Amino acid sequence: MIQLSDHFNYKRLLRFTFPSIVMLVFTSIYGVVDGFFVSNYAGKTPFAAVNFIFPVLMILGCAGFMFGTGGSALIAKTLGEGAKEKANGVFSLLVYAAAACGAVLAAAGFALMPAIAAGLGAQGQLLEDSVRYGRIIVLALPFYILQSEFQCLFVTAEKPKLGLAVTVAAGSVNMALDALFVGVFRWGLEGAAVATAVSQLAGGVIPLAYFGRCNASLLRLGRCRADGGVLLKACANGASELMSNISMSVVSMLYNAQLMAKAGEDGVAAYGVLMYVSLIFQAIFIGYSVGAAPIVGYHYGAGNREELKGLLRRSAVLIGGFSVVMCLAGEGLGRPLAVLFVGYDQGLLDMTAHAFSIFSLSFLFSGLAIFGSSFSPP
Repeated sequence: MIQLSDHFNYKRLLRFTFPSIVMLVFTSIYGVVDGFFVSNYAGKTPFAAVNFIFPVLMILGCAGFMFGTGGSALIAKTLGEGAKEKANGVFSLLVYAAAACGAVLAAAGFALMPAIAAGLGAQGQLLEDSVRYGRIIVLALPFYILQSEFQCLFVTAEKPKLGLAVTVAAGSVNMALDALFVGVFRWGLEGAAVATAVSQLAGGVIPLAYFGRCNASLLRLGRCRADGGVLLKACANGASELMSNISMSVVSMLYNAQLMAKAGEDGVAAYGVLMYVSLIFQAIFIGYSVGAAPIVGYHYGAGNREELKGLLRRSAVLIGGFSVVMCLAGEGLGRPLAVLFVGYDQGLLDMTAHAFSIFSLSFLFSGLAIFGSSFSPP
């Protein structure tokens, strides 16, 4: 078993971060599966509604990555200092804080969803569909935030494979229920939203049950004391990942608003397909950063400066290689991927495929930016 205290060469680094990469990719598939079924079984307007409101839901949910990445590095640093009991206290505090934050954001999101959708430019049926989809999803927001947080903390607990298993299980639930609710029962937009909400519920509750009892990991939920300094430090350390996620979602919202004015629902739908693929590709970079963060935190806490330099050098090489491969994949697979979502509309398909050929170039640069924001001492 690979431990945080080990020396990490390329092979060990890839083995340790691989479960985190797959976890993030599976999480990204949630929205992609919803989009696929809604587009092919409910039509363009509901599909445009999913794409239109999805960035708002991502902004509400990205608090989990802030608590997870910031807390992961802080907990790993504390473990590196040899203070296991203190690390468990920090872990418990951050989990409870994330759950409370999720409850507040869910209530606010449910109440403000109509105003948010209308403010972004949705009207008529698009507005109604956006609000219905968004309100159902936001009911499961506390569990989605916990799921995002635990995806990072499973790695810190030296249980990345268990975290991967939980995420795959939740993702499988989402895909199965989408096929049942949308493909078989024809519940349309509401069916897709319920499928995603149930999968997020599973993704948050299963880790709570695991860490809430005696387990074989480094961490366990228990009593803790309120410590504003710890919360502030974790949030500050995870702020870069929070802002990265928020900025991507804000850009998507601004594009959607402009596309509605210039190209209508077809423009929003085409951009939505780009965002689905981008979400999966970016998840590879984010997953690697999530997997590597506890290693960085541990060796920083243990004072292993040479190991940190080696981690930075090897990570830059790996991220650079991933970037080139994903850019080429985006160029080559753009049209086949577009067919999966909008193959029923030739004009929309041509628009989406052309956009892919331009957008794929962004993968050359985004990976280093994402990893660079996460490579900082807690």
